[in-house]
Amino acid sequence: MRGHKLGTVLATNLLWMVFAVSEDMNIEVGPSSRVAAQIGGSTKLTCTVTGCEAPTFSWRTQIDSPLGGKVQNQGTKSTLTMDPVSFENEHSYLCTASCGSKKVERGILVELYSFPRDPEIEMSGPLIVGSPVTVTCKVPKVYPSERLEMAFWKEDSHHPMQLHEIVEDVDGNNVETKGLQMTFTPTMEDMGKSLTCEAKLPIDEMEFEPKERRTIQRLQVNIVPKNTIITITPSNTVQEGDSVTMTCSSEGLPQPQIFWSKKQDDEDPLPLSKNATFTLVGTRKEDSGTYMCEAKNQFGKSKKEVEITVVKPLTVDISPGPKITAQIGDFVVLTCTMMGCEAPFFSWRTQIDSPLWGEVHNEGTKSTLIMNPIGLQNEHFYLCTASCGDKKMEKGVKVELYSFPRDPEIEMSGPLIVGSPATVTCKVPKVYPLDRLEMAFWKEDSHHPMQLHEIVEDADGDNLETKGLQMTFTPTMEDMGKSLTCEAKLPIDEMEFEPKERRTIQRLQVNMPPKDTRLTVFPSDSIKEGDSVTISCTSGDVPKSQIILRKKTEMGDRELESPAGVHFIHAAQLEDAGVYECESKNEGGSEIRSLTLDVKVPPRNTTISIHPSRTVLEGENVTITCKTFSHPPAVMVLKKVDVDNEVTMCSQNGTFTLYHVTPDDTGVYIIDVSNEVGNDSGQIEISVMEIPKYFSPQLLALYCLSSLIIPAIGMVIYFARKANHKGSYSLVDALKSKV
Repeated sequence: MRGHKLGTVLATNLLWMVFAVSEDMNIEVGPSSRVAAQIGGSTKLTCTVTGCEAPTFSWRTQIDSPLGGKVQNQGTKSTLTMDPVSFENEHSYLCTASCGSKKVERGILVELYSFPRDPEIEMSGPLIVGSPVTVTCKVPKVYPSERLEMAFWKEDSHHPMQLHEIVEDVDGNNVETKGLQMTFTPTMEDMGKSLTCEAKLPIDEMEFEPKERRTIQRLQVNIVPKNTIITITPSNTVQEGDSVTMTCSSEGLPQPQIFWSKKQDDEDPLPLSKNATFTLVGTRKEDSGTYMCEAKNQFGKSKKEVEITVVKPLTVDISPGPKITAQIGDFVVLTCTMMGCEAPFFSWRTQIDSPLWGEVHNEGTKSTLIMNPIGLQNEHFYLCTASCGDKKMEKGVKVELYSFPRDPEIEMSGPLIVGSPATVTCKVPKVYPLDRLEMAFWKEDSHHPMQLHEIVEDADGDNLETKGLQMTFTPTMEDMGKSLTCEAKLPIDEMEFEPKERRTIQRLQVNMPPKDTRLTVFPSDSIKEGDSVTISCTSGDVPKSQIILRKKTEMGDRELESPAGVHFIHAAQLEDAGVYECESKNEGGSEIRSLTLDVKVPPRNTTISIHPSRTVLEGENVTITCKTFSHPPAVMVLKKVDVDNEVTMCSQNGTFTLYHVTPDDTGVYIIDVSNEVGNDSGQIEISVMEIPKYFSPQLLALYCLSSLIIPAIGMVIYFARKANHKGSYSLVDALKSKV
């Protein structure tokens, strides 16, 4: 019905906006032509006229229903006040102003809503871990309620929650309380988490604020008391006159309060204390009984009982006790003494009835347990039971073992060399208990992190292990003399022994590989046979290096005598030439330098041979071969002497060929052999026999066939050339070079 009414108002609003306007009289309404008014609030509509000093005002609704407000006119202004706003004010109002015969009108549409308060979160009860709870979020007095949107969530919730919508009719006028309900089971993780309820009234066609409200509530989770525990010191069986302390603890939130009481036969329990710790001082026989601890908070309670027995005293002592700390391998004696009994009976056992691993000696009122040497099998709580008639008493001593016999041992993977990564190991041998050992490794003035990793080595198979650290670093010269410290701690505060800390400090000795190694030769690396030469090697290293000079040969390297890195060659021979190597080495490494010595030998042992002979026929070829020994190889020059135009031939391999010789080639030839360090020479004489003119070509061919084919061809070439040169003689053009 309300929706139909609102539609009618909107449909006819345009008709009400029509008004008569005179040329000099105007009317204005406020706060605007369309007003959103909250139900239960206060709203004022104003009508103001210009162009008339004393207008007459009247207000009415579109359907002439009651105004639902008070009208106040003052001068040129009229006000309609609706306080409080209700559903009867949801109309289109028309303000009419008259001035004489003139009349003007203006309409105002009043639209209603209700969104007065933030959502209200209600719990069905306190939040208790493990107990389901229903949480309700309500938004009261909402209008129009069908436009309300609600959301409900719990911070960091990863599980779906059961939600359902609720609507409560408040006053029968469509102003409703709308809400959501959520059911969940609290856990400790919910403590302090936020629970948020968000409500929106998104009516975009109406201007009002706010259109969104939210309420956030922090969860306070509670725990019913549980895990109630009673601890007794020294035990629940005590001797008369001794004290016994009972401590009760329980988990709960809020923290439970502790109540101590003692059970009584056929009576209510006797209240004793409201403190967590309850002590019986100077116990008596009648103090024996059942004691009860009750832990309470406003959400529940938890109970725990303990039985206390008070017995007549037997004076028994055990020494050194009640706890002894011994190093594995030591000699340990436990002594149990009973006072007040002439002939007690003693027995020893461990708390877990394992073998004693020791020798028992009883004598009078004393009994001793000797463990020599003490080992891991002796780490127990020992009980000495002393009996006297029907009276029996036990005394215990706890034997705790450790092993921390030596200072850490620092080992290097090798000598420390500048620039070469080194591994340093620090070991602590025969440690027990190994898991309690703490180790630290540091280098003096080190500002860079070092790579560390832990090592464990089984030393002797009885759980006495060698534990250690390894550190990898690259030494520099700045590390020289710096301290390297390995510290080991066995911080077992509950055990009394010394020392609990050991350390080893080692000064670093850093080596630098040889550097600036120089291999030199004086006067030069290229000398003449017979000269003296000095080969020396130096190295600018720290510390001083060992200098080794070698000569490399086909049979391998040969070490040379080189006092102070110097080797002398007094008269160099060709076999002294070759590659020389100097090695400078120390603990940091080695550096090698090499050079090549060249020994030059002048030509010698020169020999000359002629083929086919010194006397040849005209037209034959003559080959002259010269052999010599020299280094570097000699250049050989062949010269014919006693001629106007001296002919010179050069050769690198010592072979000279005269092609198609003529009688003019007859004469003395000199061969000069030279290199850059000397020369040698030799001479030969060649005789060329002329062939008679009457020799026919047939005879010449027959002669050539009887000797060599090549000289015959050379002779043909010779004749051809001779004809070309008109009878003159010359050597082959290639032989005309001068030196």
